Amino acid sequence: MKAIILCAGEGTRLRPLTYTSAKHLIPIANKPVIFYSIEAIAQAGIRELGIVVSPHREEEFKQTVGDGSRWGIEISYILQPQPKGLAHAVACAHEFVGREPFLVYLGDNLLENGVADFVRAFEREEATASIVLYEVEDPRRFGVAQLQDGQVVRVIEKPAEPPSNLAIVGVYLFDEKIFEAIREIKPSWRNELEITDAIQRLIDKGYRVMPHLVQGWWKDVGKPDDLLQANRLLLERIVTHIDGEVDSRSRVQERVQVAQGAKIINSELRGPVVIGEGALIEDSFIGPFTAIGPRVRIRHSEIEYSILMEGSQIEGIGRIDRSLIGRNVVISKKDRRPEVLSFVLADNSQITLL
Repeated sequence: MKAIILCAGEGTRLRPLTYTSAKHLIPIANKPVIFYSIEAIAQAGIRELGIVVSPHREEEFKQTVGDGSRWGIEISYILQPQPKGLAHAVACAHEFVGREPFLVYLGDNLLENGVADFVRAFEREEATASIVLYEVEDPRRFGVAQLQDGQVVRVIEKPAEPPSNLAIVGVYLFDEKIFEAIREIKPSWRNELEITDAIQRLIDKGYRVMPHLVQGWWKDVGKPDDLLQANRLLLERIVTHIDGEVDSRSRVQERVQVAQGAKIINSELRGPVVIGEGALIEDSFIGPFTAIGPRVRIRHSEIEYSILMEGSQIEGIGRIDRSLIGRNVVISKKDRRPEVLSFVLADNSQITLL
C-alpha cells in the first residue's frame, strides 16, 4: 500500500502567514504540520509516500521535508498544476500509486491516534473505499456521511439538513476504482472536482464504501484558531525534557521542554511549553500552551497560548496572548505598560509600539 498527502491548497484562511510559506509547513509544537501526517503514515507501516504540491511550492517542500529517510520511508513529489479540487489532486497521483490500494491524507488534518487502525481495518474489509468520520455538533459545516447497515450509502457536502452528525475527515482509503469514478464526475459549482462526488459515484455504482469512526481528537488546521488549538492538544502530550540552560533565578513549572542551545535567564516557564534550539528567554514569562521556535529572542515580555516561529524577536511587550507570529518578526516597545496584545503576523514583519 502507498499513501499520498494532498498539500497543493493555497491556505487562504491563514493569510498573511501563507503568503510566504505553505500552511502545511507552519510549525505547531515546533514541528511542521505535515510532519505529523508523515509520522502517522510511517507508523501505519506504509513505506512509499507521494506529496501532491503546487509547482510554486515544490522546492519549499523538498527543502523542509526531504526524501523521507528521517522517517524510514521514500517520498516522491507530485505536481498538481492547477487547483482543480481534491479529486483532481488524487487523479494527479494515478501514475504514482498504480493499481495498488492507497491512503489519501489531507495535509492540514491531525488525528490524535494516527491511521494504523484505519489501514488495518481496510485490509480486512475488502472494500473499494473507506472514509474516516468524526461526530460533530454542527455537521452543516462539513461533508457528511449517511450510514445504513454498517456501510456508507450517501455523502453530502455541507448539507442544510444533515442526515447524520458524522463529518467526513480528510483521510480516505481507495482502490484503483476511484480513478474511474473521478473520470466520470463533473466539476462542481466551484469548478472543482470534488472527492465527495467521486465517492458518491462509487456508491451509486454499487461498490462497497466503509466508514471508520475516529477514536481520539481530530483537528483541521485551516484557520489561526485551529492552529492554536492543535498546538494546545499536542503540547498536552509532552513530557519535561531540558537540554538547554536554565539559570538559578528562573522557575520551571509543569511540563516544559527546552532544546539544546536555548538559554532561560531570570524567567518563568509555566508549561506545557516548548522552547526551540538556540532560543533566548530573558526577564520574561512564557505561559501555558506556547511554542517558541528556534533562535527566537524574548526579553522583558509575557507570552501565553501562542506560536512564535523561528528567528522572531519580542522585546518590552506587556503581554501577548493567542497569537501566531511568523519567522523573523520583530515586535518591540520602548515604554512597557500593562496590556494584552494579540497578533497574526507573517514572516519578516516589524512592529514598534510607542
